[in-house]
Amino acid sequence: MLLTWESILQQLVNGLVLGSFYALVALGYSMVYGIIKLLNFAHGDIYMTGAFVCLSAFGVLSGILGGWLGIACSIIAAMIFAGILGYLAQRFAYRPLLGAPRLSLLITAIGISLVIYNSVMVITNSQPLFFISDLDNSSGIQIGKITITYIQIVLILVSAVIMLGLTLFIGKTMMGKAMRAISLDQDTCRLMGINVNKVIGLTFVIGSVLAAIAGGLSCIYYGNVQYNMGYTIGIKAFTSAVIGGIGSVPGAMLGGVLLGLLEAIGTQFLGSQWKDVFAFGLLILILILRPNGLLGKSEIERM
Repeated sequence: MLLTWESILQQLVNGLVLGSFYALVALGYSMVYGIIKLLNFAHGDIYMTGAFVCLSAFGVLSGILGGWLGIACSIIAAMIFAGILGYLAQRFAYRPLLGAPRLSLLITAIGISLVIYNSVMVITNSQPLFFISDLDNSSGIQIGKITITYIQIVLILVSAVIMLGLTLFIGKTMMGKAMRAISLDQDTCRLMGINVNKVIGLTFVIGSVLAAIAGGLSCIYYGNVQYNMGYTIGIKAFTSAVIGGIGSVPGAMLGGVLLGLLEAIGTQFLGSQWKDVFAFGLLILILILRPNGLLGKSEIERM
């Protein structure tokens, strides 16, 4: 394969878009783990559900609100649905087990994932659905031989704004400070008057909303959704969170973008069939050198 600077830069743009998807989903993983040390394996299925709701809502709204306005309203509908779904999962499945061993929470998360996965599979009869709109996915900005479509620009900007807003929310607001405090010591937070259950519930809602945004944007960008799309993105997003340092919001962003760029570079140099081998091989090397992730910190478990 002939490598040129233009082809490499084009793959970097594609990798940045892909990494934005990974980062948005990884943020939900990292936030939930940072507070209650739960690997929420249902998170990828909430991403998938958000994509289906976005597509279904656009099918209804496209005749009333066309173009970007209809898409924006469809994504908002997906955000609301996913936020409610994430809260219900937390309220009725996870909250009763907060004092139980972590293995019980993990098994429950796998159960919730299977329930969502199989429910959507039955509803869609295992058939993929296609996103049809009047948007021109190929139009964009041409810089030499590098093409950046308007949809790619929107995806990158939306992801960047969301990540910046979440960072400011966690770092500057009282609720964000409560989240950080609960991640350190729930019992002390209760004694200080913090409503721990409320904060945990909000964390699940925010994480689910972020997954729904990623699912809606994916639906628009790739043009189709299917019931098993949550599995792959779930694995990749979880990997991104671990690489960046699970529990760290900036780490989840960094890990997602890094994984997307590595996959794009692997595709350019080795071909699409080797992209995962290339990406995960380098990520294993990173973990060997930095076991806690790039921005993760060592933790001491207190009995």
